[in-house]
Amino acid sequence: MRQLMIIAMLGLTVVFTSAGWRTDFTRAKSDAKKENKLILLKFSGSDWCLPCIKMEKELFTQDSFSRYAAAHLEMVNADFPRLKKNKLDKATEHQNESLAEQYDKDGHFPYTVLLDADGKVLKTWDGYKGEKPEDLIQQISTYAGGN
Repeated sequence: MRQLMIIAMLGLTVVFTSAGWRTDFTRAKSDAKKENKLILLKFSGSDWCLPCIKMEKELFTQDSFSRYAAAHLEMVNADFPRLKKNKLDKATEHQNESLAEQYDKDGHFPYTVLLDADGKVLKTWDGYKGEKPEDLIQQISTYAGGN
């Protein structure tokens, strides 16, 4: 949360600064297998999607979720920014498009997918309906064996 406040004071539009989110899906799968974790894949529009921004602030940056995620999840952010200044490198752009073709064919934002370490879909969340971190943790825990 502190990072968000500092960025806001600087007048920057970077929104997704919470710790734990990575962009390399292949590495996340490998690490998930090694560490016996699930993968949480979110599709976001970090600089234009208001529900994505709200979800990040109210759900993913909360301490209770961050602690749970660090112990049980590999988290991947497939971001689709629109502003030129937030443009992703070509490799990340290509990977995110491939992930969307596989896991978010309808192009919904925000869209969150819980995967096993092999990339099999366990559960999806379409949009953000104001869930609390504890709600999401409880739902994920049913697939993580209650860890």
